[in-house]
Amino acid sequence: MSLRILCSNDDGIHATGLAVLEEIARTLSDDVWVVAPEQDQSGAARALTLSHPIRIRKVEEKKFAVAGTPTDCVQMGISHLLPQDGQAPDLILSGVNNGQNIAEDVTLSGTIAAAFQGMQMGIPAVALSLARFSRETARWKTPQTHAPGILKKILDAGWPDDVVININFPDRAPDDVDSIEITEQGHRDQINLYAEERTDLRGRRYYWYGFDGKLSNPAEGTDLKAVYEGRISITPLHLSLTHEDAKREMARLFNERSRE
Repeated sequence: MSLRILCSNDDGIHATGLAVLEEIARTLSDDVWVVAPEQDQSGAARALTLSHPIRIRKVEEKKFAVAGTPTDCVQMGISHLLPQDGQAPDLILSGVNNGQNIAEDVTLSGTIAAAFQGMQMGIPAVALSLARFSRETARWKTPQTHAPGILKKILDAGWPDDVVININFPDRAPDDVDSIEITEQGHRDQINLYAEERTDLRGRRYYWYGFDGKLSNPAEGTDLKAVYEGRISITPLHLSLTHEDAKREMARLFNERSRE
């Protein structure tokens, strides 16, 4: 039986990165489906559409646009669109995002969220993103060149059921990529998100979020460091947000008080 792949993203059904992802997926299988947001949903994280109807538009055979979030797309794809012949997806691919999803980005990212939804529904999932640190044309050839080999290798090896594989490609040409590094999620030493104040034609203020583009000073072994230095970062992610050290300290605190 052929590998069935469901592709999604957060940049929307018309995004260049989604077309790149389809090409990558077709190096692995000829049974490729696409279910992606009708509009750009960057920063949607794991949001679900709960307050209005979810509408689906068939773009072409095996390709659908969903008026909803990336999580909606994967949920609807798995539960309503793909099971027409009884076969669920064997793999979820999300991306290729136009911009990196590293460090704290992973909690905001719709790209990562789509992969987590697939994982939650029992399907192996991989998120792919292309770092952008300049205004130059996106180097889509980099994931096109390197992703197929990486995906084949990790698919052959497999990974735990509660893990999403997060791949970030550096902002370099394919031949300038230094290497592949298995990393941990990093943490920036500064906040680079800001809200720019603007004025509309009626004189009313509004705000537009942006990123200042400043690079942090990350530790060795992190996704940040790898991507900054031109390496492909592969990070296994999971949904457990429990801080174990703090948990032990809190348990000790309350156990002591219970004995007083």
